[in-house]
Amino acid sequence: MNPQELTPARIVAELDRYIVGQGAAKRAVAVALRNRYRRERMQGEMRQEVIPKNILMIGPTGVGKTEIARRLAALVGAPFVKVEATKYTEVGYVGRDVESMVRDLVEAAIRMVRAERIAETADVAEELALDRLVDILEPSTKAPNNVGNPLTGLYAMLGQPARAGAESPPPPPRSEEVEAKRRQTKDELRSGFYDVRMIEIEVEETPQFVGAFGGPQMEEMGGNMSDILGSILPKKRNKRRVTVADARRIFAQEEAVKLVDTEGLKREAVRRAEENGIIFVDEMDKIAGSRDGAHGPDVSREGVQRDILPIVEGSTVVTKHGPVKTDHVLFIGAGAFHVSKPSDLIPELQGRFPIRVELDSLTKEDFKTILTQPKNALIEQYRQLLATDGVTLTFTADGIDAIAELSSVVNEQTENIGARRLHTMLERVLELVSYEAPERSGEVRVDRAYVEERLADIVKDHDLSQYIL
Repeated sequence: MNPQELTPARIVAELDRYIVGQGAAKRAVAVALRNRYRRERMQGEMRQEVIPKNILMIGPTGVGKTEIARRLAALVGAPFVKVEATKYTEVGYVGRDVESMVRDLVEAAIRMVRAERIAETADVAEELALDRLVDILEPSTKAPNNVGNPLTGLYAMLGQPARAGAESPPPPPRSEEVEAKRRQTKDELRSGFYDVRMIEIEVEETPQFVGAFGGPQMEEMGGNMSDILGSILPKKRNKRRVTVADARRIFAQEEAVKLVDTEGLKREAVRRAEENGIIFVDEMDKIAGSRDGAHGPDVSREGVQRDILPIVEGSTVVTKHGPVKTDHVLFIGAGAFHVSKPSDLIPELQGRFPIRVELDSLTKEDFKTILTQPKNALIEQYRQLLATDGVTLTFTADGIDAIAELSSVVNEQTENIGARRLHTMLERVLELVSYEAPERSGEVRVDRAYVEERLADIVKDHDLSQYIL
């Protein structure tokens, strides 16, 4: 979608297709996203001075905090990572380094840009893959190997130009008859004529060194060793017997990777991570210690906040793809804040999340909407799942009302887990149908009587519902 078309109202409308309610949070992220586009259109020195206004979402679990951030990133194709603040601890304790969130963001950007580049070169890679398959199926039409002068590679390694006579002559052109034969074989490959034939191919395998070093702090070192040694050591080639259809797919992937400019890919990925990246930091309330000066096993909470602070403030993190500045990365924090409060965070970190939005607990009417209206509505998911076994699910209006009502009651009586309660309730309601579906077919009508029969006893027994629902 064209960024110019993404007005705040349009962004909220797109989020409404997947997330029910929470208008204040949607408006906040929509404005933050639009401000990012406005900054890109600015000219002059002021452009660098405009920093994103980070957002802190406050609300119980299961009300849509993570989904809002994830859908927002997908809407604009921005690199996105979700991390839990509780994964990070002070130096000296077991845990991940806070800078790993930025490295994860860059890796997400690398995957995104690589997928785009491979898609752009798909047609050329497909033709090259067909050429390789024709060489295997019709070896007589293959061009003669150009061995060349062995000193040419040595000169290249030494950084010296090739000497006169070192270059080998180009192979002679193929005859018209050979070219016609190759064109015919390519057409047959495209039509699927050879798809089921088994052939032997050689597949390149890059040596992997991840896991050679223990501990989460060494994961970056393991990746770097793979890159360094993988570029020095010769590629290992293993022979495999596969169908022509699989070989075509494997060759196309290999050729697409060869066509991608690796250095250009890294530069673009780092740029996107710096300018468009979104980092969602969940469980912020778990690192907010009480302000009464108590000490004990939670003493590291404030240390975690102080470790995260420089990343959110704006710093340069060194990654294996190059240095990354976090000045313009959008951070979205989230937490239930049942026990602690946002004011329990250290003042410096509070100041870096100037926009606070409270998400509402879900009501019975919200549950009914979640079950039926979103593009990925739960009821529609179950309908299509069981339709594969020949079962037609029909939910009546009073059946949907009963599921929403009982979900709301259980959330009030036990732990409020928001919309995730609907997954539990529907699984209980449809457990018997899902179990018997392969042996039965026809229509299953889910009305209020059916729902109450499956759930009433569990909902009434408060103690039992704590364990089952």
